[in-house]
Amino acid sequence: MSVAYVPTPVSAPRMAHVIVVGNQKGGAGKSTVAMHIIVALMRMGRRTGALDLDVRQRSLTRYIENRGRWIAARGAKLPAPQIFELHESAQRSLDLAEAEDEAAFRAALRRLSETCDFIVIDSPGGDSFMARLAHTWADTLITPLNDSFVDFDLLGSFDENCADIVRPSIYSEMVWDSRKKKALAVRTPIDWVVLRNRTSTSRIEAKNKQRVGEALKTLSQRIGFRLAPGLSERVIYRELFPQGLTMLDLDGEGDGEMKMGHLAARQELRDLFITLKLPGLDGEPLKF
Repeated sequence: MSVAYVPTPVSAPRMAHVIVVGNQKGGAGKSTVAMHIIVALMRMGRRTGALDLDVRQRSLTRYIENRGRWIAARGAKLPAPQIFELHESAQRSLDLAEAEDEAAFRAALRRLSETCDFIVIDSPGGDSFMARLAHTWADTLITPLNDSFVDFDLLGSFDENCADIVRPSIYSEMVWDSRKKKALAVRTPIDWVVLRNRTSTSRIEAKNKQRVGEALKTLSQRIGFRLAPGLSERVIYRELFPQGLTMLDLDGEGDGEMKMGHLAARQELRDLFITLKLPGLDGEPLKF
């Protein structure tokens, strides 16, 4: 009978602050959020590394590869992050495969920590070993959430007859378990921030948005996460992906004309960055 392998965070101090962008549901904009945070940090003069744990979809990796091609083709002076890409273990034994995956993950973090102030990790969707491993290493955990009760169910369930009765769901329980493991290993907390992402300005959805907001506020007080403004639903985010650009590049040597909607999106990013309260950035003027 095999014994389940339990991931454990490193006990030695690390220089880099680890930001994990994760949830257990696809389509919430994890890679878009991760890339914009990476570029924002680099615009603030912070050395930033990236780690893409979604070894199948590779959305963040392709985003950064697109950026590299854009920079090379135009000689653009845009910042680009260091990135490590991990691959699934070929071991047939589950215990050996997980041990090998964890060793590769630790090695990547050590390498990036040698030269980076921040490491942004794009966690895979679903409940996987790599996803749970990433969460146990988070200093800041960012969970993008589409503004609907379909996605709210990822965090908790509530009684339709009494909105005050909100119970943690499977992902919240996984984060709670990760917090306990990290606290036991290094005695430092995980700052958990939930983003209400891809919000709509439709009046028809206003009532539903209000109900989602009330449920999130109740749940945040119960299980301990902070709420932050996310990114509205905008076509521009999808249009920038093939070029590897972000909203923060449009005033530099990126392509595209700044419009009113772009300015509003940039302000959303500023509001998000301020809310994150990342270490070493308090009181520093935003450079984007």
